[in-house]
Amino acid sequence: MDATTGPAIAAVELQSARRAMAPPSRFGDKAFEWLTLLMALGVVVLVILLGWELWRGSSLAVRKFSFHFLTTSTWDPVAEQFGALPFMYGTVVSSLIALLIAVPLSIATAAYLTELAPLWIRQPLVSLIEMLAAIPSVILGLWGIFVMIPWLRDYPFPLLKRLFGWTPFFTGPIYGTSMLAGGIIIAIMILPIITSVSREILRSVPNLQREAAYALGATRWEATRIAVLSYAKKGLFGAAILGLGRALGETMAVTMVIGNTPQIAASLFKPGYTLASVIANEFTEATTDMYLQALFEIGLVLFGITILANLLAQLLLQTMSTTSTTRAVQ
Repeated sequence: MDATTGPAIAAVELQSARRAMAPPSRFGDKAFEWLTLLMALGVVVLVILLGWELWRGSSLAVRKFSFHFLTTSTWDPVAEQFGALPFMYGTVVSSLIALLIAVPLSIATAAYLTELAPLWIRQPLVSLIEMLAAIPSVILGLWGIFVMIPWLRDYPFPLLKRLFGWTPFFTGPIYGTSMLAGGIIIAIMILPIITSVSREILRSVPNLQREAAYALGATRWEATRIAVLSYAKKGLFGAAILGLGRALGETMAVTMVIGNTPQIAASLFKPGYTLASVIANEFTEATTDMYLQALFEIGLVLFGITILANLLAQLLLQTMSTTSTTRAVQ
């Protein structure tokens, strides 16, 4: 090595050492941050654009009927008089019936699969539940027409009328296609999603919770109820809200079994109608601009009910969190 190459090699080594000791580039982190931010904003923009298109498509009906569209029951395309109240009633009642049936069954199934079921039977049951979620809604609707409704009309509905006929909810003639049948078919459709989400939530409960309960002498049921279900109640509530979102927008299956009659009746044996069903049934028949824009406004109302339900759910979750924190401090 001569006198000229020595300093050059030393300079290169010094430069390499400085490069190795330099702080890493933040370009990758920043790029990833901005990319994910754009994706999140894309979802928000999509929701805003959807609401805007529904509003623009229903502007004529909104100007003509204003708030009365939500408070009147008349649906007469010939006279161009439209009111969404029966459809709102049918949507809310059928969804509540579905939740009353599906939520207890789903949480109980998830608790069994997570805490009680033998290992050899867990995966087959999980696979069957996931297969139920994959069945197209039109297939469930056909099953509802030809299997479920005749069975309900011959056995459970007469029993309910005999036991609870003194209430206004189980009176009148039994036709089969009814609000209760619509709620039951929706419950079947939302049961897999609530069960799957609830199962994952229960699996995420730390084993320390269970071990602490067993150490205090709790039975298996007490440990599940106190240490697991109580710990996961906020997540289970979120699973129920996911099921509600699916129930509010369900269309084909409920259209085939609910009866499609725009009326408000206390009896669950009477036919009903939902917001999604009237859009599916009458959109191709809308021959006038006012009729078409009234259906767009039906979609806008359904969009608003879905957003309102999610906002109320967030408020309830926040209230539950505040209550739990206050009790912990006390």
